Amino acid sequence: MKIWKRLLQTTCVAALLGVTAMTVTASAAKAPVAQAPEKIPVILDADMVDLFDDGVALLILAKSPKVDLKGVTVVIGNSWVEDGVASTIRHLEGIGRTDIPVFAGNNTPARPGRIENIKAEKKLWGRGHDSHLGAAGYPRPASWQETYRERYNSEPTVEPKAEDPSDFIIRTIKENPHKVTIVGIGTGGNIAKALEKDPSIAPLAKEIVYMAGAFLHAGNVMPTAEFNVWLDPESAKKEYRGAWPKQTFFPLDVCENERINYKNFLDLEKRVKNPVFKHMWENHYQTPLFRNDHKFENYIWDVLAASYVLDPSIVTEEVFMPVDVNDTYSLSYGETLAFAGPGPEGSQKAHIVQKINRKKVWKIVTDTFDKL
Repeated sequence: MKIWKRLLQTTCVAALLGVTAMTVTASAAKAPVAQAPEKIPVILDADMVDLFDDGVALLILAKSPKVDLKGVTVVIGNSWVEDGVASTIRHLEGIGRTDIPVFAGNNTPARPGRIENIKAEKKLWGRGHDSHLGAAGYPRPASWQETYRERYNSEPTVEPKAEDPSDFIIRTIKENPHKVTIVGIGTGGNIAKALEKDPSIAPLAKEIVYMAGAFLHAGNVMPTAEFNVWLDPESAKKEYRGAWPKQTFFPLDVCENERINYKNFLDLEKRVKNPVFKHMWENHYQTPLFRNDHKFENYIWDVLAASYVLDPSIVTEEVFMPVDVNDTYSLSYGETLAFAGPGPEGSQKAHIVQKINRKKVWKIVTDTFDKL
């Protein structure tokens, strides 16, 4: 009798365990699989140069697993579009990302005669601490291919797309409503043109992030104006008045406090292994300056805007105010304005960054250079 009881107990326990195991297995089968975080769709609009600063911004975005870089639209600014296209393509070739499309964009500021008159303007109205003229300071190249061959001693493997950048911007935002972040680190011609064609894209974007302006701070190229805005104030005004859900500015207010120093220079130099970027590093204008003067420092401007896309927590202090641009041809032409009270009709509010976490930014930069 005892034997039969034990057999019965054993059978019941085994059956119970079997049911439990089946239940656990079934539950596990029904449990949802953890989804990888959705990548951030990004359009980079840039007046591209090699490495610092636009080039590094491009590399940060293109190499990040958090970002889906939809394309790079090139605009006049630090360089002519021909130079910017050549530089963009070379960066993408260097990291094996020629799948990212490049678009040759606006090569002329909105004001007629702007490039021709820019030097006279500085004589008339004075200038800030920076003598930079960007594309206005040297002749326009014959072609992007010529620039590429002369600069990199080789032939490009891809070409820019035929589509106008403004159409690409419109199409990409409409295909990804409320998801796309635009990173505008050049002048505003491409984005302004997109808004002129279809103003409805602004509220369909997620956010637009700029390296531009000097709101609660002096200018650089002019007493009150920052270069990206000053070269094409009319386009900047159209950009900033778009009905974007969120506008975030990295202006001189924060950018002139954040620099690369000799220690940073040496640290990054030893991380670069890729011959494409070694060549850029050796031929960059700041390389001999650092080697000849260990106290030399330089700004990293656009790097802050790109880093913010990866980690918004880099921002430690900002103000939220209506903003606008002075596009009246006068002493303060190109000045960016922030209003303590209501702004002019048509102006929009924006987040104006004042301070960032330097440690977090440099972690993003060094992580990117480790991949080069």
